[in-house]
Order: sequence, then structure tokens, then C-alpha cells
Amino acid sequence: MEPLQNGNSTVATATTASTTPTLFPPLYDGDRTSKLTQLTESLKLEHQFIRVPFEHYKKTIRANHRLAEKEISAVTSALPDSNHLSPDDAVQHLNSLVSRLQGLKRKLEDGSKAEHVQEQRCRARLDHLESADGDNISKWNNTRLNRILVDYMLRMSYYDTATKLAESSNIQDLVDIDIFYEAKKVIDALQVKVVAPALAWCADNKSRLKKSKSKFEFQLRLQEFIELVRNGNNVRAVMYARKYLAPWAATYMQELQKVFATLAFTSNTGCEIYKVLFEPKQWDYLTDQFKQEFCKLYGMTLEPLLNIYLQAGLSALKTPFCNENDCTKEDPLSQESFRKLATPLPFSKQHHSKLVCYITKELMDTENPPLVLPNGYVYSTKALEEMATNNNGKITCPRTGLVCNYTKSPKHISHN
Repeated sequence: MEPLQNGNSTVATATTASTTPTLFPPLYDGDRTSKLTQLTESLKLEHQFIRVPFEHYKKTIRANHRLAEKEISAVTSALPDSNHLSPDDAVQHLNSLVSRLQGLKRKLEDGSKAEHVQEQRCRARLDHLESADGDNISKWNNTRLNRILVDYMLRMSYYDTATKLAESSNIQDLVDIDIFYEAKKVIDALQVKVVAPALAWCADNKSRLKKSKSKFEFQLRLQEFIELVRNGNNVRAVMYARKYLAPWAATYMQELQKVFATLAFTSNTGCEIYKVLFEPKQWDYLTDQFKQEFCKLYGMTLEPLLNIYLQAGLSALKTPFCNENDCTKEDPLSQESFRKLATPLPFSKQHHSKLVCYITKELMDTENPPLVLPNGYVYSTKALEEMATNNNGKITCPRTGLVCNYTKSPKHISHN
């Protein structure tokens, strides 16, 4: 991606340096040192890229550990029971325990394979990051772009398209399709007003959710209570509350009191305080809440990476010059579609301005000072000297076509 500059077309193209690091820095052809510097800044943004498979890896290890502890504890506690049995019954009892351990062995073997898959995925991503250098930046950037697009498609529920792009780009180990399919089951269930898969997900991740002080499970329980009240099953609702909501009373008493009051109202109540609890949008809220909890669990950004990169890039490029009619065509914000996207974004933080030559796209400074043509346009000394050398001392303004004479010492520009 070529670096894009903002500026005023009546003078030299100018850009403004931002103190905010660019989230999607351009990697362009230049000297090797510049490429590696850009690449180093880019790799600092790959936190999610590494953390997601690592969190999944840890989750798989924890699940296998809990399974082994549960089964071994059950078998160990059942061993003393065989002391009071007859020889035949004792043999049968021990055989059942052996069968249970064999079942555990098979499950652990499957769990070990799952761990190996996640380990390989972590390794593949580390190798991918280590493979980036100044010689393959273009290919590496294309892979990163495909990763970002797959991430966006998965978050927007375009699962089939995301899978096909990952397969065609051969980046299956660099994207998180299987993890998003795990979330898809819960999201699809919530959209048809079924909470069982979401509750199962909460049970599988109980310790992590408790550590983050999540109230998602509590909200699911409240919604089940509301549905019982909606259907007129007040007795079942009270029994449900005693079993599943009472444990949350010490923490969320205010919310519980409000929901319990719905027992005195019907779903078509006109009281706004309780009417909102029966609205279908509560299910949409639960779906959004699950997406947030899911992202937090795996260390993902709440926004799609494509949105973050695009917003950061547009904000870094956005200056007051972008809204002027003579904004340079090289500026993406000269396009109306990009301007609309950048409308709610802030301007880039301007501390130091710089001039970039319209011709060479190089910085104009003390080593390459700007020169003004008689028509008011400004270009770098280097650009004009090269043009004069190639055209027998003549320079032509690329914007207006004005032809001038150029002499190097002292630097002087005059009409032809």
C-alpha cells in the first residue's frame, strides 16, 4: 500500500504528522531499513493474532484436565465399594471401572489431538510473523489483508465466504473460523429465543466469566424467568427463581426485585418500566452481550479489525484540506465515499506540518528545500533539478504546463 498524503493543491502537497500510531501502516518499496522499521511497527499490532489461538489452547488444556480429574476421582471413590461384594460382583464392578478408565483414555486421546491442533496453530502464526522481512513485504501484506477480511466476514456472519477465502488463500491456520463457528451455535439459538446453548457455554467457561465479573449468565436466567411469566406460568417462574436466581440475590438484588415485580403484570402491561422487559429487543441485547463476552474471553477486539484499521487510517489522513474542492486526487478523502466514512472521525492530531513534493512524493526540508514557480506552485529542488537536467534547463509545471528556465547557482527560475 502506497503512503497517501493530504495537502493543498495550490501549493506543495502537505501532510501533517500524527502523534497517534497508525494501526495499518503502509509498507512500501524503499530502502531496507525503512521497510523493516515499518514492519516492526506493524507487528506490534498483532496481539489478537497470537492471543486467540493461545486462549483456545489453554481452554482445551483446562477442559482435558477437568475431565481427567472428574473421572479419576469417581473411579477412586468407587474402589472401596468392591470390598463388600462377592468375588463375581467385585470382578464385574472392577470391569466397569476399567471400562470407564478406557473411555477416559479415548477422550484424553481426542483431547490431546485437539491440543496438538491448537499448538500447531500457535506455531504457524509465530512462524508467519517471523517470516516477515523487507524482501517479502508485498506478499506478507496481502496475507494480512486476507486475514482481516476473513475476520470481518466471520463477525458479520458470512461464514461460507470466509471459509472459501481462507481456503483459497491457504491461511486456515492464520484465522479463527472454528472459534467463530462455536459462537455461531449460541448466536443462532438466541435469535430463535433459546438459551440452552448459551447457558452451556457459560458453564464451560464459568471460571473465566466469574473472574471477569460477567453477568451474562444472570441475564440469561432473567430472560428465562421473563418468558415463563409471559406464558402465564407464574408458579413455574417462582420455582425457577428459587433454583436459579436466588444464588444471585446478594449481588443483583435491585435487578431481581424489578424482574420479580413482573409476576403482578402481564406481558401487555402499559407500565413502561415493566413493558420493556417483555419486548423482543431484549433478545437482541442478549445476542450483543454474548458477542462482547465471547470477544473478551478470547482477547479479541470488540470491533472488526477492518473497521479499526479503516477508521484509524481515515482519521490519520483527515485534515481540513480534505473538504476543499482542490484537494489532491491522490488523497483518498478526495473521494466522496471516503469522505462520508470519515465524517464522524476526528481530524488527525497536528503538531508538526511537513511539505511533500507533488512530483517525487519526497519530503521537502533543509536537504531538499522547496522552490516556488512564477505561477505560485511549489516543488522540491531535487525534482526541478532532475527535470531541468533532462530537458536542457527547462522545467514544466505538471499542473499548469508553464515552461520556465532553471539555473542551479544561484537557484533562479524565470519565464521562458
